[in-house]
Amino acid sequence: MRPSNHIHIQASLSSLLFAMLAMAGCSGGGSSSGGAATVQATGTPGAEQAVGERLFLDTRFAQAFKVFLDIPGNGNVNNPNAGDPVVDTVETAVPGSAIPGSINPSPFSGLSMNCRSCHFVDDLLTAPGGGMRTYADFARRSPIPARTDGKTHTPRNSPALVNSTLDRTGGVLFHLDTEFNSMEDLVAATFTGRNYGWLPGERDQAVAHLARVIRGDDGSFNLTDQSGGLSYRILFTGTNSAIPNDLRLPPQFRAFVGSGTDQEIFDAVVKVVAAYVNGLLFSQTEDSGAPIRSPFDIFLEANGLPQRPNPNETELDYSRRLRTLVNAPGFSPQFVTSNPNRTDGQFQFHPSQNFEFGAAELAGLKIFLAEPLTLPASPGELTAGTIGNCISCHAAPNFTDFKLHNTGTTQQEFDDVAVGAGHAPGSFMALSIPNLAARTANDLPATEQHLTASERFRSIPSAGTTLTDLGVWNVFANPDMPGPQAKIRAILCDEHLPAACPADTTLLDEAIARFKTPGLRDLSHSAPYMHTGRFDTLDDILGFYRGVSAQARAGSLRNGASQLQGIALTAGDTASLVAFLKSLNEDYQ
Repeated sequence: MRPSNHIHIQASLSSLLFAMLAMAGCSGGGSSSGGAATVQATGTPGAEQAVGERLFLDTRFAQAFKVFLDIPGNGNVNNPNAGDPVVDTVETAVPGSAIPGSINPSPFSGLSMNCRSCHFVDDLLTAPGGGMRTYADFARRSPIPARTDGKTHTPRNSPALVNSTLDRTGGVLFHLDTEFNSMEDLVAATFTGRNYGWLPGERDQAVAHLARVIRGDDGSFNLTDQSGGLSYRILFTGTNSAIPNDLRLPPQFRAFVGSGTDQEIFDAVVKVVAAYVNGLLFSQTEDSGAPIRSPFDIFLEANGLPQRPNPNETELDYSRRLRTLVNAPGFSPQFVTSNPNRTDGQFQFHPSQNFEFGAAELAGLKIFLAEPLTLPASPGELTAGTIGNCISCHAAPNFTDFKLHNTGTTQQEFDDVAVGAGHAPGSFMALSIPNLAARTANDLPATEQHLTASERFRSIPSAGTTLTDLGVWNVFANPDMPGPQAKIRAILCDEHLPAACPADTTLLDEAIARFKTPGLRDLSHSAPYMHTGRFDTLDDILGFYRGVSAQARAGSLRNGASQLQGIALTAGDTASLVAFLKSLNEDYQ
């Protein structure tokens, strides 16, 4: 099975690409015309995403492929058949079970690890147990190559990449615990890290190996739909006459593979892959950037409701304005009953869901937008329900505040005997967690500076141990991870305004079990949910929030987000709220 090309370029970029191609006349690049010469010099906007997709799919950068190459007689980098068993099947979450299922064979069976193995798109559309993905996998936690450390899975569920690089106040942070200051940092760490089979201390080997593959590539191994069979050496020049214009890299992405050092080649690859991931966005209008393809978005447009915040309006204030409008006495909604983007009026990739935004979805929207009068919610509000307080962390239209919260997910997994964590209820509240003065490098994730660190607070809980995942606690004030510190501190300090920001000792305690707030668009293509991958359905998620909000109000949720105290939902609110959340689905492609 060959994965399809999924470069998601915004309309404005596509228009520019078309114009450039029109000037060039054809895609061959061999013409001596002025237009072709111009494209050779400037490159084609979007070509970095096309080349980036090929690198994203390439299975030869993993440690298992280096082992394969080092076997006498296997020195050809263009023979990709490393045969790492971790990618022979695709691990799936079986609803209601901790025992995984599998899809067999995987699209990469017989090969080795690549980015796509944890971030699928349409690779498994027709496979039993498969379906469309928004660059996420199907497992509760992603499988990783076997090495001497005995690890078989990442400690967290694989997040969807679509919309992961949206601009935000204060700058972007990547990974669920904000370890990476830029997409380039995340890509570089992936190519040299445990997901690709590399152990701490093997970074130099990983860099040298990737450079070896790029230098030796002859273009014969290409998992995209691109034609031409061009080597990376040629593609990275950007000017070679054999390069089609749609693959002609702009100058800032070019590299001299023949004369470049290992690190220079590695850096060039990282930059192009980062550009590819940066282009993975849900569909939006060319002029305003408003999302356009979900039933919710079409409902807003059909009723003349604002689709984006006004200039200088926060997303939270926009959400509150939207709440006022949909609750206005004279509001008479026009409901959505058909998908205007398809002739059959239905979803393409959500076959079990009707494309609609009706009374149930509107009721759910109102619950989603509702806030309590004070924190915590009053006894009367708790009895009446219909207050989701969702916009405190998931304001429209991106449905994330880009901040860091402890929702209780870590605590629930640690305490939950039913899934084998082996701890009694309340154990997480009593767990001894070092403060800043007592924390040592051994308590933190392993790095190139500390190869044998225990990672005990970024691990999967297991019976008879104190292993758990404290999220941002592992990164904040960690001297091995200097890049994201200023941004993390700003987010943590923001909660103390207008008071002065407390010392790092206090902030570290406030970082316990915090993770990035995910967006909520197209959730049906990224289950199972939460960083633990423990929840199979949206109903499960809402039941969880009803429980942890009660814990937060009772003071039995360690370092729980204050916003949880404002959730006032009853069991009867679930169906409407789930209907609204499903109205954020769209046909990503």
